[in-house]
Amino acid sequence: MERFVVTAPPARNRSKTALYVTPLDRVTEFGGELHEDGGKLFCTSCNVVLNHVRKSAISDHLKSKTHTKRKAEFEEQNVRKKQRPLTASLQCNSTAQTEKVSVIQDFVKMCLEANIPLEKADHPAVRAFLTRHVKNGGSIPKSDQLRRAYLPDGYENENQLLNSQDC
Repeated sequence: MERFVVTAPPARNRSKTALYVTPLDRVTEFGGELHEDGGKLFCTSCNVVLNHVRKSAISDHLKSKTHTKRKAEFEEQNVRKKQRPLTASLQCNSTAQTEKVSVIQDFVKMCLEANIPLEKADHPAVRAFLTRHVKNGGSIPKSDQLRRAYLPDGYENENQLLNSQDC
């Protein structure tokens, strides 16, 4: 009787997902239609995020009607717009942003050295002067934000400068 016992075939617990595939691997595999940024796989012409783990999801997207339509529109425009992840956009410091910070720090330093209270920056005449005559002068915040955000930095810088001069 033992030889007539029917056993079930061994279960296949394998997943059909590629475990060690990165978005860069898929970019090299599919060519110029895809790009990688921030660990995510993007379709260049559609500007959508694709699942890089399943090759079939990428193939299905590339065969879809919407992709072929957007690809035709994309080739007509000849403009390559790549979607950037939010983290990359937030980390980007433009020259205007760094210049704004330096203008604010210089303004706070000037007020401290001239014994001008930071509340004077809130006066309408001072605001009008700064926006009219100072480049990025309109970006100088109100006195409470100057006190909270920029005054401690100026204090630390001056304190380190004084300590280095004493030695």
